[in-house]
Amino acid sequence: MDYRELYRRKLVSVEMALDNIKSNDEVVTALAMCEPATLLSSLHTIKDRVENVSVLNAMMQYEYDFYTRPEMKGHFILNSWFYTDGPRAAHGLGTVSYVPLQLHQMSQKRLAYRSPDVFMGCVSPMDKHGYFSLSLSTVIEKDFIEKADIVIMEVNPRLPRTYGDTHIHISEIDYLVESERELPEYPLPRFTEKDNIIGGYAAELVEDGSTIQIGFGGISGAIAYGLRYKKDLGLHSEMFTDAVLNLWEAGAITNRKKTLWKDKFVCDIAMGTRRLFDFLDENVAVEFHRGVVVNDPAVIARNHNMVSINSALQFDLTGQCTAESIGPRLHSGTGGHKEFINGAMESPGGKSILALYSTAAKDTVSRIVPVFDPGTVVTTSRVDVDYIVTEYGVACLRGRSIRERVKEMISIAHPDFKDYLHSEAVRLQLW
Repeated sequence: MDYRELYRRKLVSVEMALDNIKSNDEVVTALAMCEPATLLSSLHTIKDRVENVSVLNAMMQYEYDFYTRPEMKGHFILNSWFYTDGPRAAHGLGTVSYVPLQLHQMSQKRLAYRSPDVFMGCVSPMDKHGYFSLSLSTVIEKDFIEKADIVIMEVNPRLPRTYGDTHIHISEIDYLVESERELPEYPLPRFTEKDNIIGGYAAELVEDGSTIQIGFGGISGAIAYGLRYKKDLGLHSEMFTDAVLNLWEAGAITNRKKTLWKDKFVCDIAMGTRRLFDFLDENVAVEFHRGVVVNDPAVIARNHNMVSINSALQFDLTGQCTAESIGPRLHSGTGGHKEFINGAMESPGGKSILALYSTAAKDTVSRIVPVFDPGTVVTTSRVDVDYIVTEYGVACLRGRSIRERVKEMISIAHPDFKDYLHSEAVRLQLW
């Protein structure tokens, strides 16, 4: 078959591609770096002919007119299962809603509710065999491509070609749109003194030869920096970032001691800089697999000495954790937080680490509280929380009673709040 001719027949304009979306459709998009920004930037232009179009997405990278303008209400609803700045700001407009799901169950549960009418994503250019690569995200993409009535893909030469469960054949795609837009980049932030202290404490908990999962952001990056002198670490992680690349370059990650996918980096999404994208391009040592696999606690647990490393927003004195809301106000989402904690705890020799600053708002608000405010979402229950790290030390909750947990939690709180937390613990009879 002449795949180039087939490519030319399927190549359309953005306007022609969007003509396939009808009222009441479920439109599912690829995630993060593979978000179809060229298509989504024009989605608002079909407003006058559609109503009640659901756009299912997570980790939205840009602020698009279709959900940020008040007049879009009733025409489009962004159903996001992980908020970023844009959806968070637009929530009050009634154009955005949250979908509470664990990542490894996301596809199964959403598909049980409704099938996608349209899937829109991004791919790297086609090879001579007619295959594209899904590139930097395989979280839910294939699950929904396989069920969608219509598949539309942006072809972008700036996306790296990655391996694992990433290939998609041109015969599976209905329409192609070409784009050469630059990818958003996320360089590591400069670490603060608090970051480095937290990173040092957390790194002490990680043994040589462990397989790690590490999240995204400043604290996670600082913890990764603290791991730079470790030996023979492996990676089984939802996220691949520049912090992971730094550990490989430092010789800390070799993947040689892994008990699952030995010698391989395993992930389902990557976010970072062009330096990272170039490293991932045609790198046979890196495998992207579906979220239903990578984030499954049963799969995670097959890695011996699995260590999950994530950040959190707030804890109560008994160890309940929220990583997604501030009171009833949603900040992000569940993501893979709970899955990797549960998987690590079932792993032989495994452990989980949750890190946060002890305070917020210039040290005027404690992130360790006696009880959560009403409406706070509990991301990880207290029975699953293991190690907690702040700039004031490490609290180990494994096997502890409530009385012992309260003592541990107060020990890592900011000194300005210790007396208050102790008096509230007595008042509430937390023992």
